[in-house]
Amino acid sequence: MNHSNHNEVHINLAGEAGSQILLALPFILVLILYLCAVFISNRHHKKWPVARTVYWVFGVLSAILAVAGPIANRAHIDFNAHMLGHLLLGMLAPLLMVLAAPMTLMLRTLSVTSARRLTGVLRSWPSRMFTHPLVASFLNVGGLWLLYTTNLYALMHESNMLNYLVHVHVFIAGYLFTVSMIYIDPILHRISFLFRTIVLIIALAGHGILSKYLYTQPPAGIPFEQAKQGSMMMYYGGDIIDLILIFILCLQWFRATKPRREAAMG
Repeated sequence: MNHSNHNEVHINLAGEAGSQILLALPFILVLILYLCAVFISNRHHKKWPVARTVYWVFGVLSAILAVAGPIANRAHIDFNAHMLGHLLLGMLAPLLMVLAAPMTLMLRTLSVTSARRLTGVLRSWPSRMFTHPLVASFLNVGGLWLLYTTNLYALMHESNMLNYLVHVHVFIAGYLFTVSMIYIDPILHRISFLFRTIVLIIALAGHGILSKYLYTQPPAGIPFEQAKQGSMMMYYGGDIIDLILIFILCLQWFRATKPRREAAMG
């Protein structure tokens, strides 16, 4: 290896390390903020459920595992590792973090004035638009189709900035999608269970079709064996997380209709 190539490798490694730190840092910060909010909330209100804190911790850890460390390093050369990172960052971390009810915790912790401001933000049209099931599904599933069926997948491994932006999009789109389907935090613009269920079925079908497509038509440069393993991980791993999402949505629907059923029987 000549001197210029050696320097280039060092620059790439430094850039990759910097990108990983940049991606992991926001998750470390929100973990600290959440734990501080729990401490403050417990001093002034009844105890915050331990399960919610556990969800948040494991959600943040899932995201960090995807963006920094061995999985993130391997993802550049192994499609299987990349897909594991996708499941952790875009599906499992958002689900666990939504179950932790961060907005509810913030509203409990903030002053009355700040809580009113936050409620105003949650009521705003951008919030209403981005948490609508159709928009959130398009950003989530549509973003994946764009990533894997265009040159974007190859380009993200050549540019640290693009790699950073793709990871940010995958997490935010996954979080908005989860928020749009299951209501754990207060939602000021509720969409009917039937509509959410129909959109969820369509979104899951889009995700499933993409994973089957990647089995035979992987992004350029991906070896067939890696494409096979990665697409199977996307399909079956995604199914497991999706089943949890479906179960929670059905359970919430059942609980919401229970008082009406009891009244009808009474």
